[in-house]
Amino acid sequence: MHTKGCMVIAAFPRAWFITGVGHGFGRVIADAALAHGHLVAGTVCDAADAERFSERAPGRSHGLVADVRREDQVRVAVDQAIASMGRIDVVVNSAGYALFGAVEELSNGELRAQFEANVFGPWNVLRAVLPHLRARRAGHVIQMSSIAGFAASGGGGAEAASTFALEGMSEALAFELGPLGVLVTVVEPGAFRADTAARVALCCIDDYAHGAASLRARRAARDDHEAGDPTRLGAAIVALIEMKEPPMRLVLGDDALHRARTKLSWMRHELDAHESLSRATGFEGSRAGEAIAPSEPSVRPRG
Repeated sequence: MHTKGCMVIAAFPRAWFITGVGHGFGRVIADAALAHGHLVAGTVCDAADAERFSERAPGRSHGLVADVRREDQVRVAVDQAIASMGRIDVVVNSAGYALFGAVEELSNGELRAQFEANVFGPWNVLRAVLPHLRARRAGHVIQMSSIAGFAASGGGGAEAASTFALEGMSEALAFELGPLGVLVTVVEPGAFRADTAARVALCCIDDYAHGAASLRARRAARDDHEAGDPTRLGAAIVALIEMKEPPMRLVLGDDALHRARTKLSWMRHELDAHESLSRATGFEGSRAGEAIAPSEPSVRPRG
């Protein structure tokens, strides 16, 4: 790639479809992609925001109005993106939010809304765009999750439950799309200084002051003081799509790395400590691996 003015011109400009470009990670990723000379079709929920996004880089930025929770709107947006750019090379599912509160205190309505945004929204996008990627036998799907999608914490049960679901679906998707030449990467950011959407349950049971209430207090204290630089996150995503062998999971941020390694260490300790009990549940004489279904993947997905 080479530079022209303040913009880096990509040697091979790609066509990106990014959800939630009005704020948070969606906006910073769109900024990074546009700054590197790529084409970006980005969804927002408001027509005025869509017009403003289209003005960011006329001819390369295309603002589209779509609520990812509405499958009909998503399909129209994907069709518009392909019509405007000719193709879609990179899909970034970024629209979503975090809901905080103890597991016991969250209502079904709050939880359903969380899953609609963080799980069913990305699923709607995938159903709309995958026929295009499969037909081309190319593409890269980037699922913006959270380190909470790998390692939960007290007070973050809803975010963890929805992002764990997103990651489970994405891992299966990687095995399904790998043989077709389409890549999948789950991105697990820690705390970044970006205007990511979050909601906090209003009630708080006293017994959970050490968990949910403490998490709320910590988040309020660090607001706009997070160590993660959103501009560098955007640059990392652009670098990701240039990799010949991108990871299926990408952890971003020192705090996220520490949290992931802590959980892996804890899991390894528990597996080793209770290995005898784990192995005591099979039929006498059975061999390890016999119960694995033939379709179950035993290797990492690759195209």
